[in-house]
Parts: sequence; structure tokens; C-alpha cells
Amino acid sequence: ILDDPDLKDIDPTVLKHCHAAAATCILEAGKQKADISAISACLEDCKLDKERIEQFCTEYQKNKDALEILLGSIGRSPLHITDVSWRLEYQIKSNQLHKTYQPSYLVTLNVENSDSGSHPDVSFSCTMEQLQDLVGKLKDAAKSLERATQM
Repeated sequence: ILDDPDLKDIDPTVLKHCHAAAATCILEAGKQKADISAISACLEDCKLDKERIEQFCTEYQKNKDALEILLGSIGRSPLHITDVSWRLEYQIKSNQLHKTYQPSYLVTLNVENSDSGSHPDVSFSCTMEQLQDLVGKLKDAAKSLERATQM
């Protein structure tokens, strides 16, 4: 968009804000399954002229099905951790046959999405310090959530 010669006289910051606003409008309309009359009314409230509203609605209508398919594939809720498993891995030698004696943890998070059931597990490897840092951050998050629910 910033390379378009027709838009070279417009401040790039304003152009980015306009792009973000248009994308938000399109996504919200798709998420709400809004019809053309609702979209038109919203754009009229934003003081757009009739010609631009008609052009926007025409383009939206052309791409509505593809947008709904795309939004449906993304899902509406974040993944939910259902279980966690871990094992200690102990590396004794490196590729160069040097002794290393480096312990690490292989952690597997079992996750699911309420929209579409289960997902592939999330796995990662970390050192003891990294795992302790993760556990500390999770405890902090749990305390914050507990405090927020007590208010």
C-alpha cells in the first residue's frame, strides 16, 4: 500500500491507521455475519459518502464467502492446556565426541481448542533455569488471576 503511486502524498501513519480501520471493519462484519444494510448504516455513521459505501459493500459482498471460510479456519478461542508431561534428557556427548553432561527437560503440553477439539501437542526443550523461570511466571499469573477474582 505504501508503494502505491496514487497514495504517495498521504502521510504513511495516516495510511496505516486507515488500513487498520478498514481491516477491523471487514473482520468485525465477517465475524458478526453482518448484512449490507448493517454495514452501510455503520459506514454512514462514520460519515463516508454514498459512493464509497456502495463500493465498499460491493467488494465486501464479492469476498464475503472467502472471508467467512478464513475466519472459520482461525477459530474463536485460544488453545486450552489439558495436561502436561515432561522428561529429563541428559546429553552426555556432543557431535564432536566431547563430554558435555548437559541436562535439559523435554516438556509436552497437551492442548485442545473448544471450537474444533484436539490439536497437536506443543513440545519444547529447556534448561533447568528456563523451566524454573517458566514455573515462576505461571505462579505469578495464577496469583494475579486469584487476586482479580477476589475483587
